[in-house]
Amino acid sequence: MLLLTALLVAGCGQTEKDVDRPQTARDFPRAHRPVSELGTNRVGSEQARDDRREAALVMDLARIRRGMTVADIGAGEGYYTVRLAERVGRRGRVLAQDIDPQAIKQLGSRVERERIDNVSIKLGAADDPRLPEDSFDRIFMVHMYHEVAEPYAFLWRLRPALREGGQVIVVDVDRPTDQHGIDPRLLFCEFGQVGFRLVEFVRKPELAGFYAQFETTGERPEPKDIVPCRLPGGK
Repeated sequence: MLLLTALLVAGCGQTEKDVDRPQTARDFPRAHRPVSELGTNRVGSEQARDDRREAALVMDLARIRRGMTVADIGAGEGYYTVRLAERVGRRGRVLAQDIDPQAIKQLGSRVERERIDNVSIKLGAADDPRLPEDSFDRIFMVHMYHEVAEPYAFLWRLRPALREGGQVIVVDVDRPTDQHGIDPRLLFCEFGQVGFRLVEFVRKPELAGFYAQFETTGERPEPKDIVPCRLPGGK
């Protein structure tokens, strides 16, 4: 009887596996890390960030120039969106994306109010940035990667959006993922599992964290071949 009960419990667990995940993410491994709550991470006012030259430094490191096409993932209130739009100029384009419909609405109002003509706005999904293929010279994820609950599905679907020579920029803080940051070792591993390699890593006080720049390498793996990352000690 005890054996039968154990088997039933095990069978129930198998049936309910991944029910808390989006259906579209279940072909990918589950991330072995917690995530931060959405929309609760504030890294200072826009004026304070400008005073320490945060966006200017990040755009310089990423070598953003006129005519580029870039994506701002997790754009929120648009701090980077509007500054990227100015940097790439009238011949460049910025796609601002977020998964929060209210943030999208507020950002749309800001773009209209400030008459920014080279910005488009798009609603994304938790496991899919929904970016057009072969479209971007740079993709930015600033102080938001730790909120991505399905990093392997997300990065796998993001990768085709890069043009040849395109790169992904991550700015974040070195602390646990449920405290609005990510250990750089875990970041490097998750990107590596989806076929990216690190090309630059910088720690600067202006960033209140670190800057990491990635490019694609090799073929994009099949979802079943992705091995989830763990930090030493299983944290």
